[in-house]
Amino acid sequence: MERWIRARHLPGIPLGRDGRRVTAGDEHIALSRKAAREGMVLLKNEGNILPLQPGCKVALFGKGTIDYVKGGGGSGDVTVPYVRNLYDGFAEIIGEESVFPGTVQFYQDYVTARYAENWAPGMVAEPPVPEDLLREARAFTDTAVISISRFSGEDWDRKSPRAVIKRKDPVTGDTVSMSDVLFEKGDFYLSEAEQRMVNAVSEAFPKTIVILNTGGMMETACFRNNPRIQGLLLAFQGGMEGGCAAAELLTGAFTPCGKLPDTWAADLDDYPGCADFYESDTYVNYTEDIFVGYRYFETIPGAADKVVYPFGFGLSYTSFILSEEKLTVTDDEAEAAVLVTNTGSRPGREVVQVYYSAPQGRLSKPSRVLAGYRKTRLLQPGESEQVTVRFPLSRMASYDDLGKVARSAWVLEAGEYRFFIGTSVRGAKQAAETWTLAENRIAEQLTARMVPTCLEKRLLADGTFEALPTAPCHDFTASVLPPMTNDENNALPEQRGIPRLPDFGKHTGIKLQEVADGKITLRDFITALPVEELASLLGGQPNVGLANTFGYGNNPVRGIPNIMTADGPAGIRFVEGLGVTTTAFPCATLLAASWDPELLYDVGTAAALEAKENNIMVWLAPGVNIHRNPLCGRNFEYYSEDPLLAGKQAAALIRGVQSKGIAATPKHFALNNKETNRRNSDSRASERAIREIYLKQFEILVKEARPWSIMTSYNIINGHRASENKDLLTGILRDEWGFDGMVTTDWWTLGEHYKEVAAGNDMKMAAGFPDRLLAALEKGVLTRGEMEKAAENILRLILRIE
Repeated sequence: MERWIRARHLPGIPLGRDGRRVTAGDEHIALSRKAAREGMVLLKNEGNILPLQPGCKVALFGKGTIDYVKGGGGSGDVTVPYVRNLYDGFAEIIGEESVFPGTVQFYQDYVTARYAENWAPGMVAEPPVPEDLLREARAFTDTAVISISRFSGEDWDRKSPRAVIKRKDPVTGDTVSMSDVLFEKGDFYLSEAEQRMVNAVSEAFPKTIVILNTGGMMETACFRNNPRIQGLLLAFQGGMEGGCAAAELLTGAFTPCGKLPDTWAADLDDYPGCADFYESDTYVNYTEDIFVGYRYFETIPGAADKVVYPFGFGLSYTSFILSEEKLTVTDDEAEAAVLVTNTGSRPGREVVQVYYSAPQGRLSKPSRVLAGYRKTRLLQPGESEQVTVRFPLSRMASYDDLGKVARSAWVLEAGEYRFFIGTSVRGAKQAAETWTLAENRIAEQLTARMVPTCLEKRLLADGTFEALPTAPCHDFTASVLPPMTNDENNALPEQRGIPRLPDFGKHTGIKLQEVADGKITLRDFITALPVEELASLLGGQPNVGLANTFGYGNNPVRGIPNIMTADGPAGIRFVEGLGVTTTAFPCATLLAASWDPELLYDVGTAAALEAKENNIMVWLAPGVNIHRNPLCGRNFEYYSEDPLLAGKQAAALIRGVQSKGIAATPKHFALNNKETNRRNSDSRASERAIREIYLKQFEILVKEARPWSIMTSYNIINGHRASENKDLLTGILRDEWGFDGMVTTDWWTLGEHYKEVAAGNDMKMAAGFPDRLLAALEKGVLTRGEMEKAAENILRLILRIE
């Protein structure tokens, strides 16, 4: 049977029922809306102001009423048929006649005028509310809904008091500061204009609800501590139907069931990773070590009081009781069982969260760590569900990078291990059962890899620091070849003489179809290829069809198709202006807040079908980097501060994608926690922090979902480019975790192609450097065997695609 028909012939064959397209179809749009509802988090509900009562009228305030942010910018953006903002949502759910028209028209006119002045969507300044409009709105209703929105994107980080966002003046073309116009203290905080608006509205209305339309963390103490604000909904960036999903929750059509995937602190400087975020463009010192997010706030002395809303927190319109808790421990596994009962008057879902506390021995440890979780089904009032959470005891091991117990090993230290069962990191109660280990146990013996050379110290559980050994830093710019120019680095595949259109069926000789048919082995096929063809295969190929992120393969002589890729993770991203729109799903952080792997599987399945229907075979998603601090511009693309939650949610999405024969590509491997100067910034972290925090989610998804490809990051890790790091790509990823897929660089990385191939990075995107590979081969710093291994991984990916 002929393989890769879509890649070869680019047919427009619909995949839906009755010959209809699934791309941006009703089913997928409904799924996007459902996902948005499942992940939005109710943070405050004083006096049960929510849900709004039937027949309620509302007045909408804040430019985000119209200037709604469906998702972040850059690769995570998609072209959609429409976006439902908050006004659209309320108009649909309670009717236009129940929404005060004056503020809607005011913000519509204002936002339209700002767009005409070249202000970017999501980055429009908050206007003052005219006093007469405020009076008219108050005469219309006693209930105000305020929208606060935030936008960020790829290749730039969120603003802090230490950094300035700039924009082009539309008249003069000069670069001017947005600091005084938008966020005087940084966009973690309310701007002065936003604060004035919130004060004016909350003083005028007896009932005030705030919606946070943001992909990342921001200040919430000003809302929690304000008695004039009774309701607070964290709506994140909810995709194309996000405004409707928020309105459905506020009006009680559905019950909120999202839980925070991050800790929300009072002040930006409360996050330990912010201290040196802007210290240098060329490095970031991860001195907080393993104490990231709740591991920091629940452990370090004095940090607990800085938390406004803790990890795992989320309110509901109903109430639940957890009872009959039972925890059992065997030699290698722990099991927590609990009965969850809906004791309220509305249907709802609850998330059972299990944490452990390991003994403080020679290795410093967090006070609590998430061990497992499970979300109930929709429980009707009075209904119960028995929930079981299992996890291996090895999950409680710590990595010993200094040899305090056993060097380069995952170890369980002797002592008493305690367990906590509940619905948030702070709401979890200690189980009666404990587990005591009489002597130290080595869970897994490994080899030291990715050891830091320039990190001088790291944080301990008692709030002090310990010194780390240092050594001369590695020169990551060294190469046996002449340096590349900027034009060479940024070249497109077709600019390197690579043909744009394949020409199948006109050549004789060995073909990849013979491997697919089982007539020859993949190894035999690869060894028969001339070295020039190998070199060409290891780089990106020209776009065809709707693709705008290039392809893999493309050797018509050998019958190798040109497999197209598409960006993610909010949906499938195509070339704009061709008339094809796709479904925009909620941002990854919202999906994580659902704590629902089954939902993520469904989103992955839907995304894969939209990719396949449009002849895209590789989806460059999900993004799974850790939320180290609120300032990273791409946090909206990533899941959580916790690697277990991020890994489990991402693994489910990957399984959904690949169930449809489309390759998922988790990214960015690894420690990509800052966008500023991302191609030349050195992430300096201890091996323990790297393994326990920044690689753990990748390890989980590799072992549980077996992704067919992984994308490396731009940054440098402890002096070595991620794309050139053999410890990372071969030692850890393949040898330790058993990964058997393809590794690709991020697009236009500054890594040297031959060094990447030698390290285990198979594909160079957006285009390779065949001539440099051949020159390196001639100089003896690259072998044909290394090139063949990379080619084998690339072709195995292509063979897996249906």
